[in-house]
Amino acid sequence: MTSEQSDVVRINPPTLSPPTGFTHAVVATGTRVVFLAGQTALDPDGKVTGDLLTEQFEVALINLLTALRAAGGTPADLARLTVYAVDVADYRANAPELGRIWHRLAGRTYPAMAVVGITRLWDEKALVELDGFAVLP
Repeated sequence: MTSEQSDVVRINPPTLSPPTGFTHAVVATGTRVVFLAGQTALDPDGKVTGDLLTEQFEVALINLLTALRAAGGTPADLARLTVYAVDVADYRANAPELGRIWHRLAGRTYPAMAVVGITRLWDEKALVELDGFAVLP
């Protein structure tokens, strides 16, 4: 099963478990690759905002999409996203709300994704960090 969005084709083979909140494979063709630095819930003054994972995820995603748009891309251009979470159980428990945040900010398509549990992030108050890359036409 495939779906196409500009120069990004998302592939979810029917022989794999149905994806929820990610795409199994992404084939992207274009002229520019944008590597997006890890984004946390930093405000413009460099301070982490939000005490809850969902609050921080929303700000981190806004920051990531802001960097992507500044490079000329859109959420549909995202080919890969890695989520680093200090508490994977908390991430899983909040997955429905995180999905709603994703839909509101990035739409209904997903890049190839991974969630990685980590001990801590650079800023000790940060609960989640997002990084990835996009392919622009």
